Amino acid sequence: MANVILIGATGFVGSAVLNELVERGHHVTAVVRNAAKLSKSSQVEAAEADVADVEKVADLARGKDAIISAYNPGWANPDIKRLIETNYPRILEAAKRSGVPQLIIVGGAGTLFVKPGLRVVDSGAIPAEIMDGVRPLGDFYLNTLTRETDIDWVFFSPAGEFDAEGSKTGKYRLGQDDLIVDATGKSHISVRDYAAALVDELEHPAHHRTRFTIGY
Repeated sequence: MANVILIGATGFVGSAVLNELVERGHHVTAVVRNAAKLSKSSQVEAAEADVADVEKVADLARGKDAIISAYNPGWANPDIKRLIETNYPRILEAAKRSGVPQLIIVGGAGTLFVKPGLRVVDSGAIPAEIMDGVRPLGDFYLNTLTRETDIDWVFFSPAGEFDAEGSKTGKYRLGQDDLIVDATGKSHISVRDYAAALVDELEHPAHHRTRFTIGY
């Protein structure tokens, strides 16, 4: 079983990933702002820490098998753009300093292509009110991660929409850089299927220094 760091373990996606990790018997050090929000489990160790503290996160990650980052400052946070721009490079730096062999990032769908040469973020499909969270994460992937060679990283982009109440079906498709849509043209995935596919990647790494995506 793996021993991993999970950043953002009480968030929407992070909590689904945490549940999947626990169900499969992995040990998790959950890096959170408020440990009281975590469910009690013998497999979960809470670590209250600021992701901006590179040395603290690096210390927590030393000797672990992977860092999984589901970091999101909160879609309603008025400072979301600056926080993503400053903190994701710090998470990457902490991962490199720690010597952890694998970094898995819960990515966004914004940089996926809807057709040749046109990314979701530039297609007009994303509401303006969440653009401050979408574009900086996409820029981090495009401008920083794609040039990173000192650690084995993965940027896992979800489909265009999360089905918050959807079940874990195990029936989905994986892709690389193109938005995956179903027969009706909808791009969606349940958060539970997304979490299951992410933990599959942890257990059986199939992607290295690249992005992949998921959808029905």
